[in-house]
Amino acid sequence: MSRRRELSRRLGALAEISGIMSAMRGVALMETHILQESLLTQRRMVASIEKTAATFLAWHPELLPVAEPACEICILIGSEQGFCGDFNEALLRYREAHCNNQATPGYVLTLGHRLASRLVGDSELAVLRLPGASVADEVPAVLLRLTRELNRLLTTGELAGCGLSVLYHCDATGDIRLRHLLPLRDLPVPDASRYPPETNLPDGELHTALTGYYLYAALNEVLYSSLMAENRQRHAHMDRSLKKLEEDSEHLQQACNAQRQEDITEEIEVILLSAGRLDDDYEWRQ
Repeated sequence: MSRRRELSRRLGALAEISGIMSAMRGVALMETHILQESLLTQRRMVASIEKTAATFLAWHPELLPVAEPACEICILIGSEQGFCGDFNEALLRYREAHCNNQATPGYVLTLGHRLASRLVGDSELAVLRLPGASVADEVPAVLLRLTRELNRLLTTGELAGCGLSVLYHCDATGDIRLRHLLPLRDLPVPDASRYPPETNLPDGELHTALTGYYLYAALNEVLYSSLMAENRQRHAHMDRSLKKLEEDSEHLQQACNAQRQEDITEEIEVILLSAGRLDDDYEWRQ
């Protein structure tokens, strides 16, 4: 009987865990629906700014960088929450394979406590560790905090004038992407035109403004894209875990049924044995 109680207790615990995981899977699915429209809007905005910048720089090539920046800050966007498989580990493996052998000195800025905890003791200088977004509603606050810190790092101190790149999970391609943001580069080929674009600002001022708008929009897109990929991965991870829990519950239920049958058999045997002894006592008294 005690073994059957233990099996029932474990079945109850698995049912509670399954309920929690089902709720987490539902939240992840809901977040993907919330993020979808925002992500599409940000992609269109970034594409529009890139097209404008490409057209402008095609007529003003003197504003293009003549050399690679002396150093570069790389933003690593990981997860703030867990239960998303190897989301952070895959990011670090990509960085180890593609980013550590570059000639340009690199500095790391991490978003997400789960990722930052894995960089403790890293020999490379971590400029800053910031909390990431857990849900879509937190993205604007994270973006504001990130841009404020980047403005401070890139305009003052020893990192002034550094390049900027971001390493993140890209939802559009389904893989990890290293994207260079500053200085402006890797722009699309502009449409052919005989006449230069009409502008209302001096060339240098317009270039600075375009760079600022592009950086803000691109970082916004990247944050939404990473969070979307994270929630997709969490949903898939919860799906696999729930299937494994279902299999374990079935095995436990079978074991519980077998134990129950064994307990009933033992009780019947005890009853029959007791009845046999009563019959023997009765015959002896007769």
